[in-house]
Amino acid sequence: MDMIDKRILRIVQKDPRLSIGEIATQVGLSQTPCWKRLQRLDATGVIKRRIALLDPAKIGLELTVLVTIEVRDHAGKALARFAAEVAAMDEVMDFHRSAGDVDYFMRVVVPDAAAFDAFYKRLIETMPLKKVTSRFALENIKSETAFPIDC
Repeated sequence: MDMIDKRILRIVQKDPRLSIGEIATQVGLSQTPCWKRLQRLDATGVIKRRIALLDPAKIGLELTVLVTIEVRDHAGKALARFAAEVAAMDEVMDFHRSAGDVDYFMRVVVPDAAAFDAFYKRLIETMPLKKVTSRFALENIKSETAFPIDC
């Protein structure tokens, strides 16, 4: 990946709606070489997908909850099943297995406390959990999807 690829990535992760022509102009290429680079970045999985970012509050998702989990059973099959079940829950926006004092952490987005309670009940049904800690976010100070790419 060269500097032009990195510049293309910086541009498309900020605004995937730009035309090939607009991207090409910004990186100093003609349209065909720019298009070929984008195709290669897509084909190799560097670009996973292009999406629209929504304002959760404007679609009724007012509550963000940060959840940490400690599991009782660390057997491979149990963890794999747990991860698959939780990853399939629509409310879960980010889900990570971690090292340290907790096994997993996640970001959950729901309309309100009642919806989180319903989610929580489904979560604890997946497998016996040692500890679940939920923290309700009061304010979103920064939420970024663009990775810092040095050019």
